[in-house]
Amino acid sequence: MKNTILDNKWLKKTAIASSTALLLTALMSSAHAEPTGYDQLSFQTEVKEEIANDEVRASLYKKAQANDAKTLATTLTTSINRALAIAKRYPTVTISTGQQNTYPRYDKNDKIIGWTGQANIDLKSTDFVATSQLIADLQETLVMNNLNFGVSEIKKDALEQKLMTDASRAFQQQAKNLTRAWDARGYRVVTVNLNTGNNYPRPMYSAMEMRATSADASVPSQNFESGNSTISVTANGTIELTK
Repeated sequence: MKNTILDNKWLKKTAIASSTALLLTALMSSAHAEPTGYDQLSFQTEVKEEIANDEVRASLYKKAQANDAKTLATTLTTSINRALAIAKRYPTVTISTGQQNTYPRYDKNDKIIGWTGQANIDLKSTDFVATSQLIADLQETLVMNNLNFGVSEIKKDALEQKLMTDASRAFQQQAKNLTRAWDARGYRVVTVNLNTGNNYPRPMYSAMEMRATSADASVPSQNFESGNSTISVTANGTIELTK
């Protein structure tokens, strides 16, 4: 019986100790609780900057027809290989093979009577003069699909880093303004999100505008007007006012 009594006392002490530990844990959790949701304001600030486009991108293609798929593939491959060889003379221009599509042509009885295919190459560079001359050389055998301008990744990343700092400061300043407007003693940040955005109002050219006047005429190189782009960063979030 004595052992039983002692055991019961030990169990009660253990239960009390456990309850006390749980209570302390709950109090500690309460001290680090999330904002209550009262006196919270959500808003957004934006900073942006216009910057000159320093990168040109272009796409050219070769389209052909043949009676059989093998002949068509040979024609397309030969044209693309020739274009790649020409592009090696311009090391400041990055060239890559793009999409290539081949599909059959049918007669009215749904019988295959030939094949049509198209192979593309893509150009990218910050050297406008070299790119313009390369495009002119390639257009003697290829057709221009599109030409557009933008900001290079290196230049864009550097500007976005600066704008992120500016957007953060603008968010803090707006938070201070709102704190005064609401007669609050101060504020604390609940959440903040930084988002980047780009607006590229760039000139674009269609294949007809960039095509040679005749099959025998060489295509003159074109002077580029790259225009500007707008890079922006927004900071949106929520603050909680302290009274």
